[in-house]
Amino acid sequence: MKAIIDIDNIRRDFIVGEETVHALRGVTFTINEGEFVTIMGTSGSGKSTLLNILGCLDTPTSGEYRLDGTPVRTMTKTERAVLRNRKIGFVFQNYNLLAKTTAVENVELPLMYNSSVGATERRERAITALTRVGLADRLYHKSNQMSGGQMQRVAIARALVNDPAVILADEATGNLDTRTSFEILVLFQELHREGRTIIFVTHNPEIAQYSSRNIVLRDGKIRDDIVNHDIQDATVKLAQLPVNDD
Repeated sequence: MKAIIDIDNIRRDFIVGEETVHALRGVTFTINEGEFVTIMGTSGSGKSTLLNILGCLDTPTSGEYRLDGTPVRTMTKTERAVLRNRKIGFVFQNYNLLAKTTAVENVELPLMYNSSVGATERRERAITALTRVGLADRLYHKSNQMSGGQMQRVAIARALVNDPAVILADEATGNLDTRTSFEILVLFQELHREGRTIIFVTHNPEIAQYSSRNIVLRDGKIRDDIVNHDIQDATVKLAQLPVNDD
């Protein structure tokens, strides 16, 4: 199995006034290609700090992080930005879409930083990604013309467009109602079945039932790291929920 995420004894300290806050206290784990991992923890557990490190938005105080075989900690900010763009697809709770921009233009954005992809290929790949998430009929709709679920699908398409090594989702169902949340979970499970590596950071313990592994943080340390041998099917749950009116 190929390791996509390899974290070894990661520590992250923050200086707050005259105090040192130990946000992560020696975290070690490996995530292999094709895993769907939920990372959980209450506020203050260190999961946001870990997410920022996994996403190459921050670097650890000590310890090693390899993303798809590349050591990250000693990289410059610019090198990290390039690696982040090529290797990670982000999906955020609040979608992070450009408001007055069409779905297809939003999805094209990560490819703008890749000089090897021309305008025609960029458009084709964006349309393919949007079609993959069920939005072939919404290509030229703007964010204010879409529901929350549709905007999150645009965000997932944007995360897919660069064919990243890992999809990093931060509370990706946090702003959605129950039915829409499960529609998005169905999509993540489909991507997992296609072999995508997914890390889903959440405070919702129910979501762990639908992933292949669950890592629980508490006080900056890993409390649990459990493989799920009984993955629930989100389509079954979705079929039991009432249909939204909108």
